[in-house]
Amino acid sequence: MSLSLFQTFKLPNGVEYEQPLGLFINNEFVPGKEGKVFDVHDPATAKVVGQVHEATEADIDIAVDAAEAAFYDGPWSKISSAERGRLLTRLADLFEENHLILSSIESFDNGKAIQLAKGDIQASIGCLRYYGGWADKIHGKVIETDKERFAYTKQEPIGVCGQIIPWNFPLLMWAWKIGPAIAAGNTVVLKTAEQTPLGGLYAAKLVKEAGFPPGVINIVSGFGKIAGNAISHHAKIHKIAFTGSTLVGRQILKASAESNLKKVTLELGGKSPNIVFDDADIEKAIEWINFGIFYNGGQTCCAGSRVYVQEGIYDKVVAEFKRRAEANIVGNPFDDATFQGAQVSEAQYNRILNYVEIGKNEGAVVETGGERHGSEGWFIKPTIFSNVTPDMRIMQEEIFGPVCAIAKFKDIDEVVRLGNNSNYGLASGIHTKSLNVALEVSNRLRAGTVWINSYNALHWSLPFGGYGESGIGRELGKEAIRNYTQIKTVSVNLN
Repeated sequence: MSLSLFQTFKLPNGVEYEQPLGLFINNEFVPGKEGKVFDVHDPATAKVVGQVHEATEADIDIAVDAAEAAFYDGPWSKISSAERGRLLTRLADLFEENHLILSSIESFDNGKAIQLAKGDIQASIGCLRYYGGWADKIHGKVIETDKERFAYTKQEPIGVCGQIIPWNFPLLMWAWKIGPAIAAGNTVVLKTAEQTPLGGLYAAKLVKEAGFPPGVINIVSGFGKIAGNAISHHAKIHKIAFTGSTLVGRQILKASAESNLKKVTLELGGKSPNIVFDDADIEKAIEWINFGIFYNGGQTCCAGSRVYVQEGIYDKVVAEFKRRAEANIVGNPFDDATFQGAQVSEAQYNRILNYVEIGKNEGAVVETGGERHGSEGWFIKPTIFSNVTPDMRIMQEEIFGPVCAIAKFKDIDEVVRLGNNSNYGLASGIHTKSLNVALEVSNRLRAGTVWINSYNALHWSLPFGGYGESGIGRELGKEAIRNYTQIKTVSVNLN
């Protein structure tokens, strides 16, 4: 068992760098109080490549105390909003300067294709810069009541915020959480996913380099049942933001109720419909439905995993979609030509293949894929099921892998009913040349995001979140700032 705080990594693309392994608390990398470490795997080979320090309840207490001290007593409590913005934009600059290292870590740690990882880092940079611009634009209002009073509101930071991010977009989710919280003036304790801790720790190194005061941003590695549970229940944390499964989201909401009623935002699961009408540009629609489900190996909460095709073009779309899926290059994440890398872990790999068997047993037809790719690592071929009915588990449950269920529909009323036949409501896609159809269907779908003639087209200025069991609150855009502030009303008696 290694207790080193740093390790030199040489990645498959030749990038060599010093990887922090400790917990980042109060601007320093430190070992966990209990001396525990856990293994980090390379998904492309399934081999252990290192160990990082594990945070336990005692470490969460230390990190929260550091964040609380920074918020109430340290330099952060006196810093101007403009300076907060400058620090965030400086952090974005450092992300840009370290773009190759960060994207290489992301690909190595998560198993995703390097080209997709580069896109993730570029989006992380955009997000941090965006919220750097927001920092000095958060304000209240003067409200007219009567002649005897002068009344106004203030948007104030909440305090110490707990943040728990997933493994599918480790650094992008890091930026999504850190950006609005810091812009609003809070301090944070962020837990990375145990499957992908490396990028978040390297980013913590850049936090110190950017000039953030100690205790403002604390990054810990650990497991949900221990570190995540401690964050969720902590009495000194007054806001928690979580991205992950609906099952864990329920537990976090319950933890808030059982502790101090901390504010909660949850970005959870999805089973999103991607709808293709008869009049769609079939070639372009197929590119988007292919990207919608197989991007990031299907490990995307808003993946278009339910594809509905109008009956007039159904057979043609199935045939062309099969051809397109089989053309996706699956394999070495560090090959520039690769589109789909490895699944993140053995557990996830087994879960996906188990759903493939469920689909077969339910009577769905495997058009392509449905099996392992290669002989090393956790790779799965892009999989398309046809002959899928609404009650099948592969049509109802989130698989979180490169598995698509496709079915036909007759008209708008039917596809709206099918699209809304889910407990989730995160995202959706519509492919048609008719603006009237696009707008009618988008208005009737119960989903937080509707993409028309595209899919997975996220942007840091556009709010993102879901209806139903897909979560509470919104990430990104101005809406995310609301999640990290609270309103104070001041009423002055002038008489």
